[in-house]
Amino acid sequence: MPLSKAPMITVEEALAVVERAKVAPRPESAPLPKALGRVLAKDLVSRIAMPPFDKSAMDGYACRAGDPSPSLRVVETIPAGGVPAKSVKRGECAKIMTGSMMPRGADRVVRRELAVEEGGVVRFTGADDSPNVCRRGEDVKPGDVVLKKGVLLRPQEIGILASMGAADVAVFERPAVGIIATGSEIVPPGRPLPPGRIYDSNSYSLAAQVGRCGAEVKLRRRAADTPAAIRRAVAAALGSCRLVLVSGGVSAGDFDYVPAVLRDLGVRLAFEQVAIQPGKPTVFGTSGGTLVFGVPGNPVSTFVIFEVFIKPALYRMMGYAWRPLIVTGTLARAILRRRTERAAYVPVRIEGDTVDRPDYHGSAHIHALGGANGLVYVPKGEEGFPEGSRVHVRLL
Repeated sequence: MPLSKAPMITVEEALAVVERAKVAPRPESAPLPKALGRVLAKDLVSRIAMPPFDKSAMDGYACRAGDPSPSLRVVETIPAGGVPAKSVKRGECAKIMTGSMMPRGADRVVRRELAVEEGGVVRFTGADDSPNVCRRGEDVKPGDVVLKKGVLLRPQEIGILASMGAADVAVFERPAVGIIATGSEIVPPGRPLPPGRIYDSNSYSLAAQVGRCGAEVKLRRRAADTPAAIRRAVAAALGSCRLVLVSGGVSAGDFDYVPAVLRDLGVRLAFEQVAIQPGKPTVFGTSGGTLVFGVPGNPVSTFVIFEVFIKPALYRMMGYAWRPLIVTGTLARAILRRRTERAAYVPVRIEGDTVDRPDYHGSAHIHALGGANGLVYVPKGEEGFPEGSRVHVRLL
């Protein structure tokens, strides 16, 4: 095949193009136990006060503030979940457990550790300056927005939803993703490896990255390096998925048919080359409401392009405005390069304040990723960073 005539755009330009692609997150209802990792589709407005009643923050004795009585008669014991039966008057108290409803007339709780109870009468052995009472509605009032639309539901948000009594949650759909690994040389893991062949790692790493984002891999196929095989696989994915990822076959070699097949299937390609290392021959386009990415076959390229371009697009399809977490550290060994016409993402490992780079032999060296937990960005035109530099690390 002839060399690609497509212009090469910068990383920033490519990110802007992907960001402009229209997506339409679709709301649905999910049961609370299935909502982890989903994105809230509408504001959660509280219908109740939290706490729903004045409650004790301690095990102790509920009494009247300022009661001068040297000892107090215990009129009842209030367990958690119980409703007080009596009102506390001067010279009286109620034994109360943490989280229990405060009785009428009482407005403070003296901790159990500061009290001695004998024969139904209690006296206090020390001062307790705190009221030890959680007031009704001090955390949340009816009508308060507790969680905003677009929040990613982590375990703590699941707990908040449960505390609000939400059994079902309005979330955005997880977009169906199709993954196609091209290459006549790839073999599924678990089979014997003939001479000249390699195991398919890309479809597995891509599926794992998609799953980690909380989306659903609906279709995963391998396709030989022929236009017909690639066309069949891509057509099936376009017909059933909202995000299609094609690995391999996107460069300028004799068997790199993916861009031509995508155009033939009606995919409108927005770019075919990005000034990025690794991952220069990255392809992006749209077909109706489906986003399509073609990524290079070398596994580090595939991984990096997903993190930089595909992950934010996938999260946006899920209704979540994701941004990478970036931290700073001190470079233990220099990151230097000779060619600077492209921006670079270099695998690194950050521990505490120290940033080091694993041995990295290029975009085919997938094992370098095993020792990495971040990427350092080297801008286009820059040679890198000397040892001791403060660098920004994009966490993986």
